[in-house]
Amino acid sequence: MVAVTAPVGRGACRFRDQPAPERYDLGLLMRSVPSAPLVGPFAERLLVLDFPALPPERRRAAIEFTFRRIDGLPSVMRLGVTIIAALVRAALVLPRRDLVVRGLAATTLPLLGEYVRLLRSLGYAYVFETWPDTRADGSSGAGSAP
Repeated sequence: MVAVTAPVGRGACRFRDQPAPERYDLGLLMRSVPSAPLVGPFAERLLVLDFPALPPERRRAAIEFTFRRIDGLPSVMRLGVTIIAALVRAALVLPRRDLVVRGLAATTLPLLGEYVRLLRSLGYAYVFETWPDTRADGSSGAGSAP
């Protein structure tokens, strides 16, 4: 990792007997939380419910595409998506997880509904753009190999 530094003012040090650092490593200050652990379980269950016949390797590729796109969102939007993803992830520890996913997928609540629509649109776009012969249940229309 290349160390990118930013100047720091003299008053930035908390202790009087320690000199203030001249520069901080921005690589440490600007790290972001990966979306995979928060988004992954819900995105997978959502695609399993929407595309029951989609082969696992295709589903995995669509979920990874979703991670990449969410990780590339602007910071404020990504923060909002991460907060909603954490709440949804916490709901997935409840019993009858598929029922929870179906309920969240059908919700019209403003933020939860938008989160489901975001994941669904990214997953659907990847599946149908990458494999145009995919049927509505996720199976391959032409019988070609995945």
